[in-house]
Amino acid sequence: MGTQITRLTRLAAAGLSAVLLFATAACAATSPAETEPDNKTSVPAPTGPINVVASLNQWGSLAAELGGDDVEVTSIVNSTNVDAHDFEPKTSDVAKLSKAQIIVANGAGYDSWATKSMAKTTNIVSAASVMGAMEGDNPHLWFSKDARSSMATAITDAYVKALPSKKKAFQKRLKAWQAGEKSLETWASEFTRSHSGLTYAATEPVVYYLMADLGFKNQTPKGYMQSTASGGEPAPADLQSFQKLIEDKGVDVLVNNTQEASDATNMITGAAGRADVPVVDVSEQMPKDTDTLNAWINQLINTIIDAVDPSYGCEDATDGNANSDDSSADGAATDDANAHDSKASTGSSTEPKYIRQCKAATSSDSSQDSAKADASNGDSGDASGNDQTDSGK
Repeated sequence: MGTQITRLTRLAAAGLSAVLLFATAACAATSPAETEPDNKTSVPAPTGPINVVASLNQWGSLAAELGGDDVEVTSIVNSTNVDAHDFEPKTSDVAKLSKAQIIVANGAGYDSWATKSMAKTTNIVSAASVMGAMEGDNPHLWFSKDARSSMATAITDAYVKALPSKKKAFQKRLKAWQAGEKSLETWASEFTRSHSGLTYAATEPVVYYLMADLGFKNQTPKGYMQSTASGGEPAPADLQSFQKLIEDKGVDVLVNNTQEASDATNMITGAAGRADVPVVDVSEQMPKDTDTLNAWINQLINTIIDAVDPSYGCEDATDGNANSDDSSADGAATDDANAHDSKASTGSSTEPKYIRQCKAATSSDSSQDSAKADASNGDSGDASGNDQTDSGK
């Protein structure tokens, strides 16, 4: 009996020891977890501004417009004097690209240098990737309304990812940009609906997408078009076909890329001048006299309309000028009308105003001002002459 009690005592002691050992192990396992938050260093949220580098100033201007004060944008190619096709970045350009948080590029073989030196942590937004374009496709994607809209969304998404705390501000800017883009597209569509069957030819296929958006049919001779697209010189026969097309007035307008001038393009534009075929000069990079990508597109569309139908959208303004003696009142009335039209199409007078800029109305104003000045000078001369005659008498 005493032996059994001893054994039971030993078993109870062993069980108690096991329980104590398990509890000690559990405490040892949970203690670090309980103190872990105190030992960890919290990672601060990004505050911005975001360092953005764009390969081209046209995409850079869009990136800046969408980012506002929350981004710092640098554009590498930012002059119409630079041929982007043959551009070689400097060491300083490579350094900027390597330090960028976001790179905004065109792609499709147009600026392949822009992504060669990017860091592993850099986020790239490429128009070609967004649009599914490949090398060999027409790379001038910024002239496409679809590419502009898709890039605006993609750039904003990249901004939100890089700086989540400013999500609402980024989305607000995107919404305002989309409203402006819609007004631009609506205005362009109205022109297209009332002008069917328009044709064009181009010394370079730089505004292919813009002309397609406006409903123009490309009549550039295929041989010439293929040679320029591949960067080669056109064959004499293709050049002669192009020249004959112009001399026969086979197109409504000739588009000339001012950044790709050559003896061949000079011959073609010269033929257009002799045949009275209007020439629209364009550049690949955004000129300095425009602040935003869509303002540049608006300017180009106005130039194209002036070439084929200068009175379009300007009839009311011209009539108003002709029937009024007060040119300042005309200007105010025109400004009010433009503001009203813009507000109606965009929903807010504070949004971008993409409107018809009437060259015809401006010319009419200048002609009337000149006529008034001549009349005034004539009256002055007559009075002076009469005074002299009277004095002689």
